[in-house]
Amino acid sequence: MNFSNEKKSIKAGDIIMRQGEPGHAAYIIESGRVEIVLEQPGGKAQSVGTRGAGTIIGEMAIVDNAPRTATVRAIEDCELLEITADDFGRRLNAADPVLKMTTQVILTRYRDMLTRADISRDSLNWPPPESLELDYAQSSDALANIKIANEFKEALNHDEISLHYQPIINLQTGEVAGFEALMRWFHPEKGFISPGIFIPVIEESGLIVLASRWALREACLALKRIENRAGYLDRKLFMGVNFSSHDFASEDFVDGVYTTISESDVDPSQVHLEITERLLIHQPDNAKETLEMCRKAGMSIAIDDFGTGYSSLSYLHYFPIDTLKIDQSFVRDMTKNDASLELVKSIISLGKNMKMKVIAEGVEHKEEGLLLRDLGCDLAQGYYFARPAAEKDVTELVKNWDPAEKF
Repeated sequence: MNFSNEKKSIKAGDIIMRQGEPGHAAYIIESGRVEIVLEQPGGKAQSVGTRGAGTIIGEMAIVDNAPRTATVRAIEDCELLEITADDFGRRLNAADPVLKMTTQVILTRYRDMLTRADISRDSLNWPPPESLELDYAQSSDALANIKIANEFKEALNHDEISLHYQPIINLQTGEVAGFEALMRWFHPEKGFISPGIFIPVIEESGLIVLASRWALREACLALKRIENRAGYLDRKLFMGVNFSSHDFASEDFVDGVYTTISESDVDPSQVHLEITERLLIHQPDNAKETLEMCRKAGMSIAIDDFGTGYSSLSYLHYFPIDTLKIDQSFVRDMTKNDASLELVKSIISLGKNMKMKVIAEGVEHKEEGLLLRDLGCDLAQGYYFARPAAEKDVTELVKNWDPAEKF
């Protein structure tokens, strides 16, 4: 499957698509201009309009998998963003059923109208006015998201994506117990791009599967290097890596995880798969089977941001979960808000009763760390202990770590 949107450069005079041919992709025009031509019976060609930057061409063929309705040629040098039929089909299949049905019915009726009309296509105002398409483009985030997805794949191929590692501390001993791997994007022109911007986009585009596999491999290899260089040969650290529902929907997810762990020579017990409550609710049967295979192989399963989603005692019994991560919003608020404190206490107690480890996220002050330790929380991470850092920096931090320094 094609998971991304490629950028294409087209010279003036080139044919972009030809009437009657299969439509495997649509294109958003980033720059330049094209002409839309209808080929009439007898070979006569009729120009019916032009399109410029910000508009889309070829969309009808990928919606209903039918031949092209017109020929499109570049009248200026163009830069195009490609939307593949595979990518569009996957998004459409995942859409709300009503939206999917309505989209297909509208286009089917539109094609039928063009086929059976006795009047000329000019009088049907076909194709629709460019100004209307520009209004659609400007009123949605689709174009911006496609650009981000396209740039992300290029960045991954050009080593602009990296991982930073945030230490996770054993609150009872003060020792570094492991890390969470966090994806970072430093764009050569735009600088740092927040994960809050690009992660939702690559999840929507399907690129998250490619990114997650890359991240797992990089994180496992880094873990071995950190252990060796920091002198942690007598005990094993763990590495938490985040996965999405798209990863779990991939048929070869488990095989891919097994292969990566084997090639990196880390022990399966050192790998913590971090997932969200939403994944468990949306894909309960698939998630259960996948997680059980991972647990049998020795990996740990952690619920990230616990308490913010569909928290339910039932799924803690149903799924093979062994670690709860308390969301940082509760940790940061617990010294000021009694309700947040009681929730933190409840999660820690729940974890102990169910023989689960509990990790507190977002610890920013010593007071929070001491309180969590006194409450019996097992592990914690946050800026008070250490910020996420590149492999080289986190290796030095671990090598020189003083367990007594923070407490």
